[in-house]
Amino acid sequence: MDLSIAAILAQDGITTGAIYALLALALVLVFSVTRVIFIPQGEFVSYGALTLAAVQSQKFPATCWLLMAMGAACFVVETAGLVGHPERRAHVVRTLAMLVAKYLLFPVAVYLVTHELFAQPLPMLAQIALTLLIVIPMGPFVYRLAFEPIAEGTTLVLLIVAVAVHFAMVGLGLVMFGAEGSRTNAFSDATFNVGSLSVSGQSLWVIGAALVLIAVLYLYFDRSISGKALRATSVNRVGARLVGIGTTQAGRLAFTLAAGLGALCGILVAPLTTIYYDSGFLIGLKGFVGAIIGGLVSYPLAAAGAVLVGLLESYSSFWASAYKEVIVFTLIIPVLLWRSFASPHAEEDEE
Repeated sequence: MDLSIAAILAQDGITTGAIYALLALALVLVFSVTRVIFIPQGEFVSYGALTLAAVQSQKFPATCWLLMAMGAACFVVETAGLVGHPERRAHVVRTLAMLVAKYLLFPVAVYLVTHELFAQPLPMLAQIALTLLIVIPMGPFVYRLAFEPIAEGTTLVLLIVAVAVHFAMVGLGLVMFGAEGSRTNAFSDATFNVGSLSVSGQSLWVIGAALVLIAVLYLYFDRSISGKALRATSVNRVGARLVGIGTTQAGRLAFTLAAGLGALCGILVAPLTTIYYDSGFLIGLKGFVGAIIGGLVSYPLAAAGAVLVGLLESYSSFWASAYKEVIVFTLIIPVLLWRSFASPHAEEDEE
C-alpha cells in the first residue's frame, strides 16, 4: 500500500464514518432518553433511501400507505386510552379533535401532497424534503405503538420489543420496495484534486452534512428548552418527572430525531452504494458499534468511535475484504471487556 492508496481509503473511511457517526448519535440519544436499544434505527436508513429513490424515479412511494396505517393504529390506541379514563370526558371533544388532526389528517395530507408531486420532476431539495416528510413521522408513531405502553419495563423487555419491531419493519420494507436495490442521484458530480488525491463532491457533501448536523444537535441540546428537557430526562427520568418534564413527550421527540437522522443517513449514503430493503440493518449495526465505544452515553466518544469504525472498515476492505465485517464487529469485544473491568457492576433498579 502506497500513500495515495492510503489516502483514498482514508477518504472512504471518513465518509462512511460520518454516516455511522450520525447513526451512533441517534442510538445514544434514544437509549439515554428511553433506555431502548433502538435496533430498528437502520430501517429508517433503508426507508429514507428507497423512498427518495421512488420519488426520483417518479413512482409513488409505498411508505405513504405505511404512514397512514401507523397513524390509524395510533389513533385507535389513543382513543381506547380515552375510553379507559372516564374522568377526561370534559376534554374528550378537544382531545379527539387533536388526535384526528395528528394521527389521521396529517398522514392523509402527506399522502395527498405526495400523490400530487411524485409524478412531477422535482428539484433535489424538494425530493429530500418530501422524503423526510414521509419518513420522519414514523419515528414517534413507532414509539407510540411499540414502546410507550412498556416505557417503564426493564431494558431486556425493551430490547426484545426492539428486535420484534426490527423484523416487522424489515418485512414491511420487502413488501413495499421489493427485493431489488436502488441507488439515488448524486448530490454533486464534481471532483476535486488535492495533489495526487481525487476527492469526490459527494464525499464532501456527506462529511459536510454530518458536521452541520452534529453542530445543530449540539446547539439544540445546549440552547433550546426541549433539548435541555431531553438532556434532563436522559440523566434522571424520575427527577425529570418531578420538575414537570414529560418523559412521554421526551421519548416521542427522541424517536422523531432518531427517525430524522436515520432518513438523512439513508439519503446521504444512497448515492454511494445500492440500498436494499434490509441494507439498513448492517449500516445501523456499525453505528451501534460506534455507540458502544461511547458506552451508549457519550456523544463525542460515540461519534469518534463511529469514524474509527468507518476507517477500520475501509482499510479492512483493502487488506482482507472477505473478513471486513468480522473485523469491524470484533472491535466490540475489547471495548466491552474494557468497560466490564473498568465500570462497577450494579443491579438494575426496580421501579
